[in-house]
Formats: sequence, structure tokens, C-alpha cells
Amino acid sequence: LPFSVVQMVHFAYRHLSYDRAPLLSLVGDYVRVVASRHPFWNRSAGADHFMLSCHDWGPDASKGDPELYANGIRALCNANTSEGFRPGKDVSIPEINLYDGDTPRQLLGPSPGLSARPYLAFFAGGRHGHVRDLLLRHWKGRDPATFPVYEYDLPSTTGGNNSSSRNRRGRDRQSDYFAYMHRSRFCLCPSGHEVASPRVVEAIHAGCVPVLVSDGYALPFADVLRWESFSVSVPVADIPRLKEVLEGIPTAEVERLRDGVRLVKRHFTLRQPPERLDMFHMILHSVWLRRLNFRLDH
Repeated sequence: LPFSVVQMVHFAYRHLSYDRAPLLSLVGDYVRVVASRHPFWNRSAGADHFMLSCHDWGPDASKGDPELYANGIRALCNANTSEGFRPGKDVSIPEINLYDGDTPRQLLGPSPGLSARPYLAFFAGGRHGHVRDLLLRHWKGRDPATFPVYEYDLPSTTGGNNSSSRNRRGRDRQSDYFAYMHRSRFCLCPSGHEVASPRVVEAIHAGCVPVLVSDGYALPFADVLRWESFSVSVPVADIPRLKEVLEGIPTAEVERLRDGVRLVKRHFTLRQPPERLDMFHMILHSVWLRRLNFRLDH
């Protein structure tokens, strides 16, 4: 179903109204048109169709039509099992920030080895949601020499004045951010307002082991990838023990996890045109698997 939740929100949402009814109405009208003009929707009540959205409201948008919500394959970045995401039917999509349409150039070069990574773990970001608020309350500024956790006030890594990231241009802030990733063994990837975080893909490209700090997140490509071989999962309740948990991982295990990161990087890479086993094909493979899960009863 080639509709864009982003475009629908731009078209129908009244700023600060928090009213999603027009969005749901648009999706409902769209599906009704598809069902009335083509025979394919009605033969399976939408179960052999899929939608894709990385907008936070993607899951809500699918509620605009009961069959789309109940039967359709929803390919979503916001893959929260506590909010109705069903891993056997729906598809979890990796989230990635493409600032200018391409993978940031700082992530395209070779990844530094473990000896060139003085930081145990790194995070910089805002208090978007209760998970990040908890993380910042416990770890912001506590140990910047080995466990740097910042709330937007990321120090410059490029020399010159020592101003915080709030006072520097976007490109400079981005360079500093990725420089910290390249100097860290682990990259903290806490949920924000929604469960997914672009930090997961950024960490993989930076050769930094992702630390998934979330509850209810259905991980992308989990049908074929063993996430425990290239990432660390930490329940939200264990945030106060985060440094202790990561310090307890032996160096040999960190190297094994980084080997896993290198192996899966191709699956989290966007190519133009798409190439075999890249992110585009991994998403399509996940959709195909869900279609196999559905059986038409005659």
C-alpha cells in the first residue's frame, strides 16, 4: 500500500491539536478505494498486503481500517509489542537518520580497533521519554572520562574553543557525535518516545556494539539474525547497573561482539540501487516471511 503517513500528517494534521482522527479517516478512505477498485484486497481481507511507515504515528494510522490493523502486514520502525505490534504478523524496520539522503560520510570509513576506543560506553541526546530520562538522571556527567553520557551538551572533539554542542553548527555536532561513537566500545541505544532508535544502525556502522535499553522492542530481522551475537540487551530496570553490566563483559567477548557487528553491517546498509542482502532486501525478506505465515481458508 504505497501511502505515506508523513505526507498524510502534513496534509491533514492541525498543529498542536493532537487529533489523529483526520489521519485515520484518510487511511480508511484509501483502503476502501483499494478494496473497491481491485480484487486482491478482498480475497484475503488485506492479509496479503503490507504498509510501511517509520513515522511515530504509523501504528495508529493502521487503525484507520480494521482489516489493515488486524490482518495486514505492518512494516514499522515503532515495533512495540506492548502497543499492539505482533512479531509473527508485522515487520520491524531499522530506523536510520539520513540527514541529506545518504549514510553520513563519517560512518563510511574504516572502524577503529578496540585499543583506539578509550570509552566504555557513550550516549548523547535529549530526555525523550521515560527511558532516556532515567538514563540521564543516573549517568549524565558521572564519569565522562570512561562513561560519557551527555544531554545535548556534547564537548567538541575538533579542538578550538571548548563550547558545547548547543553552540556549534549541525555538521560540527554530527562530526563530534560520530567521533565519540568511534572511540567507544559500546553505544547506548535507549528507547525515546518510541522504542526504536537510529543509534542502533549508527552504532553498527561505527563498529560500536549496540546496547539496547528498552522494553517491548521487537528487533528488526530477528527471524534470521542472532542479535545476541552482535549486541547487548539491558532491561530498563537495570539502568542503574548499566556500567557494572558492561564492565563485566570480558575483552574477548567484546571482540566477539564486534566481529558480529562487522558481519551484520551489510544487512543494515542502504544501497542505490539495492544490492543482495542489504537493508532493502532484508525488509522485503521479512515481509515475505510474514506472507508465508498466512494461510487462506477456502
